[in-house]
Amino acid sequence: MRHRITGRKLGRPTAHRWALYRNLATDLLRYEKIVTTEAKAKEVRSLAEKMVTLGKEGSLASRRRALAFITDKKVVDKLFDELASQYDSRSGGYTRLIKLGPRLGDGAAMAKLELVE
Repeated sequence: MRHRITGRKLGRPTAHRWALYRNLATDLLRYEKIVTTEAKAKEVRSLAEKMVTLGKEGSLASRRRALAFITDKKVVDKLFDELASQYDSRSGGYTRLIKLGPRLGDGAAMAKLELVE
C-alpha cells in the first residue's frame, strides 16, 4: 500500500529525476510554457510555484535558494525582476495545466504547463 507516499518516481533514479525536475522548471520559467507528459507536468508544477514564491520574497537568501535549484542565472534574474512583480497581487496558483490528449508515438497523456498571466 502507498499510503501517505507523495510524488512520482517516473521510472528514474533519484538524481536523474531531480535533474529532470530542475530542467523542466528552468524551461517553464524561461519560456513561460512547456509541453510535456501529464505526470511530469504535475510534479514540476509545485516546484515552479515554489520558485515564484521565492522570487516574490526577493531577499538574498531566497535568490540563493533559487540559484541552487534553477540551472540558469539569467532565468533567476528574470524570475526576481519580471515575474515576481507580475505576481505581486496573487497569493498562489501561478501555473495552469492544460491537458492535450495522447501523444501519437506511445499514447502518453500530454499536457501544457504555463504560467498564468
